[in-house]
Amino acid sequence: MKVKDLMTPNPAVVRPEDSTSQAATLMKQQDCGAIPVVSDGGMLVGIVTDRDIVVRVVAAGKDPKVTPVSTAMSADPVTLSPDSSADEAEKVMADRQVRRLPVVEDGHLVGILVTAQLARRGNASEVGETIKGISEPKSGRGSHARG
Repeated sequence: MKVKDLMTPNPAVVRPEDSTSQAATLMKQQDCGAIPVVSDGGMLVGIVTDRDIVVRVVAAGKDPKVTPVSTAMSADPVTLSPDSSADEAEKVMADRQVRRLPVVEDGHLVGILVTAQLARRGNASEVGETIKGISEPKSGRGSHARG
């Protein structure tokens, strides 16, 4: 099975110049913990997570209403192509300890893949191993998984 068969097409996005407060509000509305960041031309330039906003903005004493997403986002996130296999997606998620992967074609965001979408395709033991790989601390990376 291919990523394009599992992903959510046209996910909610923010722009680098949007405020982190706007990103947080969108996360609440979409019930998600990460939003892709795209340029005006639809090119993926980063991803911002709820944790990014808390650690890089709120805990740093910055005002989320005026702090741009570009300040908090992670640039150059790990991505997949729509034609990647679901097995490859599981491996990337486990290796990189992420729960969400932007799906990109020619640099443009075309979708997002989350672990729950992989779980719906079938093999529960494989998905369990993927989630275990995402959640376990990696040596040298600290004790908190990102994603």
